[in-house]
Parts: sequence; structure tokens; C-alpha cells
Amino acid sequence: MPEAKIFEDICKGCELCVVACPVKIIVMAEHINKHGYHPAAVTDQKKCIGCGYCYIICPEPAIEVYKENGKVNK
Repeated sequence: MPEAKIFEDICKGCELCVVACPVKIIVMAEHINKHGYHPAAVTDQKKCIGCGYCYIICPEPAIEVYKENGKVNK
């Protein structure tokens, strides 16, 4: 099953991944990370299609996307 993994401690809360996700499963979390940002969070991993758009648009190394056969992003 595809999976989008968000590293909350790296995320700066830009919300670009929220806009990029075609299945709309990424939202901004209510809590604040150690840098003072609301990090992105995945609401339902089962709906992730592994497209990698969130990874591509993220300006930080805060997202990795996996498919059944390994990591999509390089």
C-alpha cells in the first residue's frame, strides 16, 4: 500500500503539499512542532495513491513517499 510519510520536525507549515495532494488526505495539524509551525499530517494513509506530488512540491526534505516496491522519491 502506498504511504506518504511526513517528518513533522522538518515541516515548516507552508501548506504546498495540502494543495498538491489530488486525493486531499494532507491537512495541517492542530499542534505545533519544535520550530513553532503547524506541520502537515496525513489523515488517511489508506487513501494515499503514492503519486509523489507532495514530495515534489515540498521545499524542505520533510516528505517521503513509498509504494509497495519501495520509495518513490529519490
